[in-house]
Formats: sequence, structure tokens, C-alpha cells
Amino acid sequence: MTEAGGVNVGKAERLLRAGRLVAFPTETVYGLGADASSKDAIARLYAVKGRPGDHPVIVHFADAKKAFEWAREVPAAAHKLAAKFWPGPLTLILQRAPHVGDFVTGGQDTVGLRVPAHPMAHELLAAFGGGLAAPSANRFGRVSPTTAQHVRDDLGADVDLVLDGGPCGVGIESTIVDLSRGHAVLLRPGGIGAVELEAVLGEPVSLPDAEAPRVSGSLPAHYAPRTPARLVGGEALEAEIARLGEAAAVLAFSAPDERVDFWLRMPKEPVAYAQKLYAALRELDGTGSKMLLIEAPPDFPEWRAVLDRLRRAARD
Repeated sequence: MTEAGGVNVGKAERLLRAGRLVAFPTETVYGLGADASSKDAIARLYAVKGRPGDHPVIVHFADAKKAFEWAREVPAAAHKLAAKFWPGPLTLILQRAPHVGDFVTGGQDTVGLRVPAHPMAHELLAAFGGGLAAPSANRFGRVSPTTAQHVRDDLGADVDLVLDGGPCGVGIESTIVDLSRGHAVLLRPGGIGAVELEAVLGEPVSLPDAEAPRVSGSLPAHYAPRTPARLVGGEALEAEIARLGEAAAVLAFSAPDERVDFWLRMPKEPVAYAQKLYAALRELDGTGSKMLLIEAPPDFPEWRAVLDRLRRAARD
């Protein structure tokens, strides 16, 4: 059942308290919500998504005070980032509080915390009062949903209620920063870039190392359409089109090529590109083409989050 907000947020709250699953919009993507304190509810969430048991989920809250109650200790850096970017598309990885269960952390001693900015998400979280685990509302490893219809297309009757808050404004998942080990590490790029993080922290943000916690969206292959996808440079795109012809569907910056039946032209600005990306991948995935060709964006810092998603989507 798909419903808009208002009184339906109350219905969603009641379902969540009963251990059911509710999909709701955030500014990044739609999340599949479950009571993060309920082992049974989280078990159902994992089963519906097909999510590996050791892959942690991010827990969402109405405000920073409630979020930090789930952390054993909150370093100054976390307070700085939360004051600047919450509510917003930022997830902080902190040492978990004693009451936080293994079933949301993938068995790790850390937990991912976020305060989303979408007004409907805030209304739901404020009404619920506690934490909601809310990974993307799709089958594990597939393209994330940015509309309520995407959720229904993926999950059907396996989700008890879908709150429709319109298209997501950011369009890709949150930036994830690990603060559990004494210094800031950027584990997943997103709508908030390293330059913005460093401006607030006053120090460099490190890249992941072998000791980094497992986090959402960190597997080599992820965000993937069902149709095989290939990420190619602008010059290579022409050769691939010549080779594949009508068998290919194309996502590119340039105007359509008459040899290709399905071609989506993407914005040349990274924020606008990110906002359209998942809907575009879903549209091309439904064309019946044998291969999706994706023209690679420039390898510049401002494109880092988009490139991260595209590289994982095109990974064999």
C-alpha cells in the first residue's frame, strides 16, 4: 500500500511498533524502515532485502540528541559534523552503546547514525521516538529507489506500507564518515564531499584502510541494474556503440546516436547527475537491452560520489 503523509504517518508509526516494515522517503533514497531495537523486525528486514547478516544497517533518528544516545562516546568531531550537516545526508560511524544489538551492527562494535532532512522522514521519526534502521528500500545489491513507485516495483507486498514523499532530492546515499578510531575516515562518498568535511573538522579526512568497519554500500559490486553494465570513457563509447548497435542502451552526456534505440542524456553537473542517476539506470534496465553503456564522468573530486556508484554498478 502506497500512501502520502499526514495521518498516514500515524499508521506507519503503529506498523513499525508492531514489528512491520515501512518504506519512507529521505533526501537521499527511500529507506526500508524497521524498529532498530527489535531483533525480530530487523530479521524480517534482512530477509526481505536478502541482505547478508554481517552487513550493518544505518539507524535513523529525529535529532542528534537521540542519535548520540546510541553511541558509547561522542567525540568532538561528531558534534561538529552533526551541528553542520544534520539534518542531512551524513552518516557517522561511532562506537556503539551497550544497548545496541549485534543485529543492526553486523556484529561489529560500531554503529552508523543519521538524522535525515526529508520532512516526512522527520515527522515519522519524531512520532516513533526511537531509532529506525532504514537501508535502501530495494533488494540487496540492486539500484536504490528514489520514488515510491521504485519501492513498489522492487518489494511489492513484502513491505507493509510505502509513504510517498515524492522524488528524492539528493538521489544517492549518504556520505559515511568513520569517527570510531580517533580520526575521521571517509568510508562512502555522498552528497557531502571531503572538502566540506575538512572545512568543518579543520583537518584532513583519511581514506579507508584494512581496519575500517564494514558499512552499507561498501561491497565491490552494488547499486547494480539487472542488465550487465559497462562504464566507458567518451572515446571508447563510440567503439562500443559500433560493436553493439541496437543491443545497447546508453547513459551519456552527448546527444543521442541514431544507432541506439534507448539513450538517456545526463546533466553535466554532478549534483543534478546524482539526482537523476538511479531513475535513469532503472529506466534503461527496463528496455530489454543486452548491455548498458555508461559514459564515465570526469575523474574530479566533485564527481567522486557519482563515480563510486557507477563503478560498483558496472562491476562484474
